[in-house]
Amino acid sequence: MKQLIKIALLSLLCAPAIAQDLTTRYERTQGKETVTYNECISYYHLLVKHFPQIHMLELGNTDSGYPLNLVIYSPTKDFDFASLRKRNKRIILINNGIHPGEPDGIDASMLLLRDLATGKKKLPDNIVLAVIPLYNIGGALNRSTEFRVDQNGPEAFGSRGNARNLDLNRDFIKADSRNARAFQQIYQLTDPDVFIDNHVSNGADYQHIMTLLSTEHTKLGGEMGDFLHKTFEPGIYSLMKTKGYDLIPYVNHFGETPDNGWLTFDDSPRFSSGYTTLFHTFGFVPETHMLKPYPQRVQATYALMESFIQFVSEHSEQIKTLRAQTKEKVKTQSSFPLEWNVDTSKYSALTFLGYEAEHHPSAISGLPRLYYNRSRPYTKQVKFYNYVVPGNFVQKPSAYIIPQGWWPVLDILKNNKVVMQPLLHDTTIAVETYHIADYKTAQRPYEGHYFHNNVKVTSSNDSIQFRKGDYYIPMNQVANRYLMETLEPTGDDSFFAWNFFDAILARKEGYSPYVFEDIAAEYLSGNPALQSELKNKRAADSTFAQSAEAQLRFVYEHSPYAEPGYMRYPVFRVK
Repeated sequence: MKQLIKIALLSLLCAPAIAQDLTTRYERTQGKETVTYNECISYYHLLVKHFPQIHMLELGNTDSGYPLNLVIYSPTKDFDFASLRKRNKRIILINNGIHPGEPDGIDASMLLLRDLATGKKKLPDNIVLAVIPLYNIGGALNRSTEFRVDQNGPEAFGSRGNARNLDLNRDFIKADSRNARAFQQIYQLTDPDVFIDNHVSNGADYQHIMTLLSTEHTKLGGEMGDFLHKTFEPGIYSLMKTKGYDLIPYVNHFGETPDNGWLTFDDSPRFSSGYTTLFHTFGFVPETHMLKPYPQRVQATYALMESFIQFVSEHSEQIKTLRAQTKEKVKTQSSFPLEWNVDTSKYSALTFLGYEAEHHPSAISGLPRLYYNRSRPYTKQVKFYNYVVPGNFVQKPSAYIIPQGWWPVLDILKNNKVVMQPLLHDTTIAVETYHIADYKTAQRPYEGHYFHNNVKVTSSNDSIQFRKGDYYIPMNQVANRYLMETLEPTGDDSFFAWNFFDAILARKEGYSPYVFEDIAAEYLSGNPALQSELKNKRAADSTFAQSAEAQLRFVYEHSPYAEPGYMRYPVFRVK
């Protein structure tokens, strides 16, 4: 007993010294500055040194050459996620600095973990925090006082683009960056119940310090979607209200001002909350307002993370049950929507705290310019269109088969812990085959890709010879939704849309017309059905009828000499 008392007294005597060591740049500058990358990681090393309930891992590399860190706060000092799940802990994954010019979460998380460790705050026994201290390391290293010119502090921060100038919040599905590959590993390791991706918003001016983007409840779907809409979101809003914050959904408006309301944000899987939805996690993107002073924004982010911790702790069993049920249901779900459109006939009413918009002469052009008059605040009811309608339903196959040559796609699937088995022998398998019938391609690159959209396919049944080592992917797994939305070519964020299969869109074989004329004539003479098809096309298309080249190409494409891989989608569906 005397020894325990002695240790307790020593802890109390040492606490002020430790607290002094753990003062952050944000605190030392009274909220004027944010931490640098190296200071951030050094700070967490210091936390690990002082507090055994904190552990830090290096998981994967990033485009900057630095590893991606994951900090775990576990009151029981258990840092094994499989063990934590068995011990009925709810896991909250927090991502910071995806855009380093939006550093609120970086500083707020440092303060939160320190305050938990020193006893200023208490983490509920059923919660474990997993924190990515700073995701976009390359952007953070590119530090300047000139970025985000219209943001109210801090004095200097990093760039939005990463070390390859990619926007990492468009990279969760395509995973062009090493950062995204490492994030996928972290996500699959933690399998979080709740995901929080801290951001700062630009756009209209209004009174709210914090807005919140939740994955669209209809898109999340089922019991999880209902719980998100009717219980989770209202619960967070209520908790933030008790802390003095009027939380409001992310102000996703496209008019001059948000006075007439706005649509819910389309968080497709390229975005963080869209990606986590595919694996049945409650995903949120907090957005503080850029024009609010930096200390206010950090404090609001801190308060929101506290609110999430409290809500998840109080609803731990319900969240666990909902996720478990959804994971089981998706294994046998037969049809999946790949398209979502806002239902403009339905909306929720919001109490919006805005500022009156005015127009003054521009000092640059002399023409009217928008101006928000902060001396004229208002409270107004606006419409929030937060219901979406699913479309483009596709029936799930019993399995997909992907030839091993398409290893860039296979590598991403493996990184996401998709269950798949290599074929043990060369074998012929009856499959449904897609051919790309039509698609549109963006005229300008988007995040390193010329994105495909409006994809149309035709399907046919065929027997394909597969080789030993090609991959068989059964569709009876938790990753079913992820697989449907990435492997079905008509999906908005499919791997086809992101150009992973563009090699099939160009011919590799051909013919010399003067030689093939005789071969084609001989083949055509023995195929009355093709003769009839050619005749009908001539009658229906005068341009075609006047083109010898087009007619020869027609015969080639309908002959056994045509290149089988041209426009044939190389992901095969087993019925």
